[in-house]
Amino acid sequence: MRRLDRETVDRIAAGEVVTRPARVVVELIENALDAGAERIEIEVDGDGTERIRVADDGEGMSTEAAELAVERHTTSKLPEGDLTAVETLGFRGEALASVADVARLTLTTNDGGPRGTRVTVDGDDVTVESAGRGRGTTVEVRDLFHNRPARRESLAAPATEFERISDRVADYALLRPAVAFSLDHDGRRTVATPGTGDAADAALSVYGRTVARESTTLDAAAPVEIAGRETEVAVRGLLAYPSTTRASTGHVRLAVNGRPVSVPALRLAVERGYGSLLPGDRHPVAALAVSLPPWAVDPNVHPTKETVALRAADAVASVVEDAVGDALSTADLRRSAEVAMDLDAALEPVDADESALADATFVGRFRDLYLLCAADGDLLVIDQHAAHERINYERLREAVDSAAVPSATLDPPATLSLSPADVAAVEAHADELARLGFDPEPFGGGTVRLRAVPAPLGRVADPEALESTLAALRDGSGADERDALLADLACHPSLKAGDELTDDEAAALIERLGACDQPFACPHGRPTVLAIDETHLARGFDRHPNRR
Repeated sequence: MRRLDRETVDRIAAGEVVTRPARVVVELIENALDAGAERIEIEVDGDGTERIRVADDGEGMSTEAAELAVERHTTSKLPEGDLTAVETLGFRGEALASVADVARLTLTTNDGGPRGTRVTVDGDDVTVESAGRGRGTTVEVRDLFHNRPARRESLAAPATEFERISDRVADYALLRPAVAFSLDHDGRRTVATPGTGDAADAALSVYGRTVARESTTLDAAAPVEIAGRETEVAVRGLLAYPSTTRASTGHVRLAVNGRPVSVPALRLAVERGYGSLLPGDRHPVAALAVSLPPWAVDPNVHPTKETVALRAADAVASVVEDAVGDALSTADLRRSAEVAMDLDAALEPVDADESALADATFVGRFRDLYLLCAADGDLLVIDQHAAHERINYERLREAVDSAAVPSATLDPPATLSLSPADVAAVEAHADELARLGFDPEPFGGGTVRLRAVPAPLGRVADPEALESTLAALRDGSGADERDALLADLACHPSLKAGDELTDDEAAALIERLGACDQPFACPHGRPTVLAIDETHLARGFDRHPNRR
């Protein structure tokens, strides 16, 4: 612990960091992590202004260091002379002084000696005394903003303030699964993670059983060039399957070099990695830690450290996108349903096989819509429309990448009445329409004569597919718009409810689905396969699974 020189103080421009109770919790958690804590216990009373207590089992401080820690412009965080090589979370190192400025603070710590130290700060009154405590540090903050009434009055409702605290604790718990976190609110435990290092164990406490079971982990690294230097970007963490999504983007949790931050470029990279597996209006649940050299990250761009600036942000985002896409391409994304006596459905994962659906044997059909398969103890229910749509989409995508989509001539041609904007789009996007298998010709006014339509896999698209295709082309011509176009186009010729398949055709459809890059979701993000475990059937019939 040392005092900073004036030049460094001016360069970091520390300022005030305590704006609400959640900021206090964040600062104290980061201090504990920087101290090497393996267990962090957080207690909150009310909205956090009454009392916040954070205890850790980190390395603790000596009496001399504890006295300095509550002074302004003192730190153990910054390296001598090089602010670009900061590897700590509390990079300014002034959290305790900032908190003590707006609250009554008690710091109890021990660096492993025979006795600990207690430092109490109440305004200008600072007392230091011996205290009994094992190795580690406990910080208790009371009466937050008691001397800042305007700031206290600006806080949201108590439930909202605690929600913010809980959300920030969840960030650290998910992104640092090797640390055991607990959060108590008014004496009731709301979060408790085991600190096993397994992201799924942390997700079980934060999100519950569904996310914990229906998720996969990733651990990837790739070389990149940043500012003319060859280095490596590592990505590790947890991805929930596309069957578990949220309406907001707030559940894509990211850490850069251990610090949970908001980096829009990286969040978008995660969503791009999911690609067509996500429904258009839904967002994934993910917790990913991105690691890169400290010199490639500037953490001093935001007063509350909620975001960071990255050198070569596009290159880093590309690594994240590829890592997410690769992890999901090898995950088994089949939905599994639990058949209970009350017929309520729940979701469970199914172990992945080296070859998707290689173990599936077609055994029957239901309502000319669902194909039934036996697969190593599971009953698989395959939606034939969603399955065919996935097959069509991937073959369309491959065809557009390499050659034009096969088309079928309409004799006589179909006549469509389109809006002026659509007619103009027919002429503006003539080349791309031809590659997609359409042959439209403006015929005067708002009329278009359609002489050919796409016929992927031998199934002819409806002429009306031209309208949705034109809408997608008008929205943009990038890869995202093209994929949305192909997803819509794949839907039109796909099997519908009531379309009958022979047994051989059904088996071939299942075989083709298993060969897809992403066989367990249609291009709009809906599931293609539902798996029912034999034990769940046995339970439903009150039958022991090993008895025939």
